[in-house]
Amino acid sequence: MVRVISRILSAALIVGCVAGLAGCAGSVAPEIKRLPERVELGGRFYKGVANQSGPQVLASMLSQQGVVITPGLLEKPLRLPGAEAQLQQNMQNLAREYGMMVYPLDSNLPALLTQVAAGYPVMVRFTEGSALWAEPRYAILAGYNRQKQTVLLRAGMSQRTMMSFSSFESSFKDAGGWAVLIQAPTQVPASVDRQRWLKAASDLAQAGQEQAAARAKKALGAQ
Repeated sequence: MVRVISRILSAALIVGCVAGLAGCAGSVAPEIKRLPERVELGGRFYKGVANQSGPQVLASMLSQQGVVITPGLLEKPLRLPGAEAQLQQNMQNLAREYGMMVYPLDSNLPALLTQVAAGYPVMVRFTEGSALWAEPRYAILAGYNRQKQTVLLRAGMSQRTMMSFSSFESSFKDAGGWAVLIQAPTQVPASVDRQRWLKAASDLAQAGQEQAAARAKKALGAQ
């Protein structure tokens, strides 16, 4: 009798563990479950070595907005080499000088994938490397596969770097959780935060792009 009870308890434990693992493997945020199963965006991408990821990614994002540019043309206005510590802010300032809205996103995967599903590539910062050596890099989040729980990054020399949701979230948060859209003033983000968009328009006006800022406010009013 004791042996029978022991077998029943063991079987129940195994079933519970399997169910738990399946639940963990299939756990996806409700906001992501509502998105299309798979998305991969196109667009211009400039390959480059890892330490050039900032100009490379910014040039790719500007090119997708119709700006004729190359990474090399951005190095001088970004004050590279030499101003690496200010690169993140300098890239945002420079994007505004080209008349683009810089719209910051919340630091979570659903917020990022919502924009990708709407057709907008996201500029992200993530940590690349190992436990012994790792450095922050910039990349374009250009797709995802909900079933496989992977994201698609365009980074460095690779136009199609695949990372699991969990690995990306970890490396993204390790690098500060920074992500932005670089949009034309008429491209209002999905699920737009109105105050955040107006703040981005104000920043654009302060960069000397008053007409572009006015178009951004008009586009928001048409929502």
